[in-house]
Amino acid sequence: MGRILLNHVEKRFGKERIYAVKDFHLEIEDGEFLVMVGPSGCGKSTTLRMIAGLEDITSGELYIGDRLVNHLPPKDRDIAMVFQNYALYPNMSVYENIAFGLRLRKMPKHEIDLAVKKTSRILEIEPYLERKPKQLSGGQRQRVALGRAIVRNPQVFLMDEPLSNLDAKLRVQMRTEIIRLHKQLGVTMVYVTHDQVEAMTMGNRIVVMDKGVIQQADTPKAIYNNPRNMFVAGFIGTPPINFLEGKIMEGENGSLEFHTNRYYLRIPAPQAAMLKEKKKVNRTVILGIRCENIHLDAAARQAHPHSQITGIQKLHELMGADMYLYLDIGAPNLLIVRTNDSHPYEDNGKLTLTLDMRKAIFFDKDTTENLMY
Repeated sequence: MGRILLNHVEKRFGKERIYAVKDFHLEIEDGEFLVMVGPSGCGKSTTLRMIAGLEDITSGELYIGDRLVNHLPPKDRDIAMVFQNYALYPNMSVYENIAFGLRLRKMPKHEIDLAVKKTSRILEIEPYLERKPKQLSGGQRQRVALGRAIVRNPQVFLMDEPLSNLDAKLRVQMRTEIIRLHKQLGVTMVYVTHDQVEAMTMGNRIVVMDKGVIQQADTPKAIYNNPRNMFVAGFIGTPPINFLEGKIMEGENGSLEFHTNRYYLRIPAPQAAMLKEKKKVNRTVILGIRCENIHLDAAARQAHPHSQITGIQKLHELMGADMYLYLDIGAPNLLIVRTNDSHPYEDNGKLTLTLDMRKAIFFDKDTTENLMY
């Protein structure tokens, strides 16, 4: 069983007992692909190292399968770890690197040979078995590092930023390889990254961390569409979500509107009901809207006449089939709009924007919590 339970696990460092990980409570299902993501220093790698047994746990309980493993050494936890720097033995061939752990277990030679060859077929590195690591590309070395983990047939794979040393093209290729590998092997994988694109494309579930604390644990779709707070909303998504500050005011017929000193936006009934329930009428809130939910076409203007603002285009970025426009709407930050590259927008030109308020998210200004969550 590759189930992992972190029961209110904490890690503190130094005489001041500073928290690196605080009250981390999570159950990882057998066979799940879980990705932990967050900025540098958020505690994700420390958490992974506690699961591996490379860091002591200050408090809390850690179970792998049905065993409490707090005080078990790494070799007895039935886990395999893949590091950022590959950690291959330079003087050994690919075959010897993959076989090394099995030889330490004193497995018979013929069993080692069968296991190494089976693993090399899965990872498509059979032609390189006699080469030394220095004769391989970065992607090939990472495959060897994966092979050394796979060959042991552990309950759990732990991966600490395994693709960060690769170039952009190789990262995309290796992402696909690891996803395929997970589906083929069906084992539990815990993957740490600071790259939210990796997190969104690879994980069955994502844990977003900040300052040692879980901010949200959910599916990629749920985290993108319904972030728990402004940190999660701002960290997940490229380009980042737009934040606008304004006041909730009552309009005609009991409707609610989002007001700034330059414009107002009509709030749809479901969100209005929630804002009334949370007593946010006549209060300042933060509106979050993603760039793909802001439209520039006439059809959107006709469909949503009370959801429009004007802005001056200051910058644009061509991103292949997409174009990102950066507009000054009088807010502290430029508003980002995603459109296609066929529209002849010009910098310093005036544009009318229509916000799809059905997709708007409202946050408490003081707590930063999602008022719709």
